[in-house]
Amino acid sequence: MNIFGALFAAYWWMIPIIVVVRYCGTPAGKGFIGELFVNISAKLMLNSSVYHVFRDVTLPSEGGTTQIDHIVVSKFGVFVLETKNFAGWIFGGPRQTMWTQKFPRSSRKFQNPLHQNYKHTRTLADLLGLEDVAIHSLIVFVGDSVFKTAMPENVTQAGGYIRFIKSKTTQLLSDEQVATIIEQIRTGRLNPSLHTSQQHAQHVKRIVGKKTAAILHVVDEPTIKPSSTDQTCPKCGEDLVPRTYMTGPSAGSTFTGCSAFPSCRFIRRV
Repeated sequence: MNIFGALFAAYWWMIPIIVVVRYCGTPAGKGFIGELFVNISAKLMLNSSVYHVFRDVTLPSEGGTTQIDHIVVSKFGVFVLETKNFAGWIFGGPRQTMWTQKFPRSSRKFQNPLHQNYKHTRTLADLLGLEDVAIHSLIVFVGDSVFKTAMPENVTQAGGYIRFIKSKTTQLLSDEQVATIIEQIRTGRLNPSLHTSQQHAQHVKRIVGKKTAAILHVVDEPTIKPSSTDQTCPKCGEDLVPRTYMTGPSAGSTFTGCSAFPSCRFIRRV
């Protein structure tokens, strides 16, 4: 056995540990950890005879799919949970389109999670035939984050979401309605699978592409490259998608742009 074989035989067990550690540092890994925390704490701290917990529910919606981190069904209403595993200072308000995550030397904008969760609650309300009063939108921040602006009661940190759920003590649904809702979610959700996750990711990517197309302006024209039939971006390798100028002298004309916009601003005339 050569030296490399000997080293592998002695330290092979470190490879999966390194892979897991690196995955936990990615956005997908952080999201998984956050959802796992919520799932475990809900199972431990909510009475299973009163509260029925669903994790990672993907539902068909108009034009695609909607993915909900957690749904908690009870006679006190249906709670729709959106989980954020963030660090740093969090600034935001209920009516703001974008919130801010700030670190000592940097900051970034992210979509208001209350707005993000609105589509989830509407899709679920339509599926279940419920009125708004019986649907509770709930945002759960986990990780080392600190709110630096006042937040509404349904934006919580860590186990605070348990207190919010238990604070709702007015019965809104009968036992029969709860049983029906549980069955509707079980039968209406798409089967959890890699394929389902990929379908939802592609749907989200299409939505992002449409939104970014709306903010593109003619100032991007100097970056136009020579025409090519290749549908892959020559700068970064991502897919090219069709778009339309919404403003400026070129408004209404079409072009092909990189799906990684704004990190890659490659565009090509059609």
